[in-house]
Amino acid sequence: MVVGPEGVRAARGDLDLERTWRSVTKMLTGYACGAALDRGIVSLDDAAGPEGSTLRHLLAHASGFFYDSDGVLMAPGRRRHYSNYGIDEAGRHVERALGRDFGDWVAEQVLEPLGMDRVRWTGSPSVGAFGPIADLALFAGELLRPTLLSPETFAAVTTVQLGELVGIMPGFGKQEPNPFGLGFEVRGAKSPHWTGGRNDPATFGHFGMQGTALWVDPSARLALVVGTAHEFCDAHREVLPRLSDAVLAQHA
Repeated sequence: MVVGPEGVRAARGDLDLERTWRSVTKMLTGYACGAALDRGIVSLDDAAGPEGSTLRHLLAHASGFFYDSDGVLMAPGRRRHYSNYGIDEAGRHVERALGRDFGDWVAEQVLEPLGMDRVRWTGSPSVGAFGPIADLALFAGELLRPTLLSPETFAAVTTVQLGELVGIMPGFGKQEPNPFGLGFEVRGAKSPHWTGGRNDPATFGHFGMQGTALWVDPSARLALVVGTAHEFCDAHREVLPRLSDAVLAQHA
């Protein structure tokens, strides 16, 4: 689906089929954490995660946590080490500050206001969302014309945090630098990458290892939402950049 500020511009395929979002979930988590920031419930400088780490480190994949456990690879802020566990711990930190279930907070602050009523939240802030790409397109519309976060928080969530850290981009290898926002990946100058060569470096979004992806190009004021029928593979690495460039050439 191609989405502009005015809504859906083009769509193909089964838009209502429930899909496994996997890491696309991280953007919902980043946005819900942003809502907690706006309300003063948490701060990005809150101590969270390993010693010396903050909520910002967790959401920006720089806490030092392993990919999927509480083991610590290095001190916080030294490297962009992609960590599902770190994103889950960010959700738990906000949950403790709220005194209520983080999934309920995501629903109240993000899903319900946007009408994303077919999204299933299964518990993990890093990989636990399921839903149709029609609902993901509603989120893309919000990212193009934000209404749920303050301008300052929206900027923090969708732009580079903690500088130009080197790191491994899952599926694409070492990136120097490997920029991330808060739950959102930032394209930067990454190569190879799942977005296109025409995408602005400020493009932000995420892909999931079950073949779902969303990017927003703020320069073109355009978003692309993709859902495929199989796990992320070499075909995605080839087709997604070509599709992105074709969409930008036709619609931007």
